[in-house]
Amino acid sequence: MKLFDVYPVNPIEITRGAGSYVFDSKETQYLDFYGGHAVISIGHTHPHYLKRITDQLHQLGFYSNSVQIPIQKELASLLGEVSKKPDYQLFLCNSGAEANENALKLASFYNRRKKIIAFTNSFHGRTSLAVAATDNPKITAPVNETDNIVFLPFNDEEALEKAFAEMGEQISSVIIESIQGIGGIQVASVGFLQKIRFLTNSYNAVFIADEVQCGYGRTGKFYALDHTGIQADIYTMAKGMGNGFPIGGISVSPKFIPWHGALGTTFGGNHLACAAALAVLEVIQQEQLIENAENMGAYLLDELKRFEGIQEVRGKGLMIGIELSPELKSVKEGLLSENRIFTGAAGCSVIRLLPALNITRTEADLFLEAFGSQLKKQASSGTGSQ
Repeated sequence: MKLFDVYPVNPIEITRGAGSYVFDSKETQYLDFYGGHAVISIGHTHPHYLKRITDQLHQLGFYSNSVQIPIQKELASLLGEVSKKPDYQLFLCNSGAEANENALKLASFYNRRKKIIAFTNSFHGRTSLAVAATDNPKITAPVNETDNIVFLPFNDEEALEKAFAEMGEQISSVIIESIQGIGGIQVASVGFLQKIRFLTNSYNAVFIADEVQCGYGRTGKFYALDHTGIQADIYTMAKGMGNGFPIGGISVSPKFIPWHGALGTTFGGNHLACAAALAVLEVIQQEQLIENAENMGAYLLDELKRFEGIQEVRGKGLMIGIELSPELKSVKEGLLSENRIFTGAAGCSVIRLLPALNITRTEADLFLEAFGSQLKKQASSGTGSQ
């Protein structure tokens, strides 16, 4: 049997990691400024993380949700404390797609409605309803297509108001990334997010904040929506939640009343996943990583804006998008092949930076120096495609 070939891959075999660095099979060192799609939040092989998982594995790796699992309650309590939402409720699953799927389902249970508002360039996952709410027809199979999803222009308050005026009593939920990741690090305006909150309140619809990529401290607040001063009804999370161990979850407002069987999962909230997630939150607290993300992000954003050839720099904290001129489209490839730095992309012209939340000034400067040298090289080549 061979692998089902669905991933475009770099010809690099990463065999180990330490902090913000990874190493290939030849022991070549790479600076990791992408964190495997924003997953590595506290750095590779953090000692506290390793100890938490190892200690748990020596006790019990898994048992089902049919018995009491105290470590789940421990995780819920600490998450409530760190996110400053102690009155919210936690449901655990395994991925961001599952988190969004369950959030959309819970919203529909709540108000018995079907219509969902999503936005252009959104990405919410690849499961049935999550992918239907994702603005990418290429990955939406015919069986996923539904008339219940309404796509509106991102950051367009007038279109949002019009949609609610026309079908407000049918709208179950609005799902939005406060900062779109795959969409190119597009930042929702405060006014737009506040308008969503006002309209969902007015029509008893549910505000779902997709914080799978932009949450968990990445933007300098625990949730990206926290920058606005408003609260969502449901927050979805995954990626940085387990630092590489698969875990997802939804943080649910007290207005939702649970009932047995409403949601369910086999592996969600297993002992090892909870140990990993607890380790992440403990490190975030102990090492003040949300503050570090804010400070290092501000430094990177300020420095990046000084470079010529950049059309725009967007983002908050350590979720940064660099939109390049077309002739500089090969900068990302140069950073990897020549400077040994992993970054992400959105389309052909946007470089995405999603490093661990504990990067240092030294590592930021290493990236900035390499980025500047690639800009000069690509600009002087005249083609940007070598």
